[in-house]
Amino acid sequence: MRYEKGRKDVTRNHIIEVASRRFLKDGIAASGLAGIMADAGLTNGAFYPHFDSKESLVAEVVSRILDLQRATFTEKIEQGGIEEAIRYYLSMDHLEQPALGCPSAAFVPEIARASIATRAAFQSGLSKDIGVLAKELPGLDRDTALQQATSLFSLMLGTLQIARTVLDPDEARNLLKNGVESALQLIRMRRATAAGQ
Repeated sequence: MRYEKGRKDVTRNHIIEVASRRFLKDGIAASGLAGIMADAGLTNGAFYPHFDSKESLVAEVVSRILDLQRATFTEKIEQGGIEEAIRYYLSMDHLEQPALGCPSAAFVPEIARASIATRAAFQSGLSKDIGVLAKELPGLDRDTALQQATSLFSLMLGTLQIARTVLDPDEARNLLKNGVESALQLIRMRRATAAGQ
């Protein structure tokens, strides 16, 4: 039986999209191949023409969704600067939709125990995402901007992760609000230092 040109790519992309949602929602370890393929409307046997293993799928998913996060950061920055990106990231909408949200917030504990290939894919994508933030920090050489952007993103990431653990929505909202204020304070301090140089 012959398939139309491009069908293999369409199926591969569909598996990646379904796995992305599943990994973000339930975690990598809790998401089995059988469940992913059932969600995709495919048989288990349809997996292996596209991926060697679950680990190769994980590396592909991590790379893909970090690309999407970078696109979101870029879009928010274009709309309202780095402040808009911070407010989006530390919002209740983002908190309440982990399946559509930040892969770092969802994956960091699992990535630390993943294969070298998956960790390398994560590190590469995260470095690019942080690079987008670093471009918005004025008056710094590249290395210093990257260090400060890493600290900024770490603050945002930790705030989001902690806010997702609390049961009271008002408490979560306050954690996010405080995180926004802390992140913006870092930006203001950086700008004041740059202006004084």
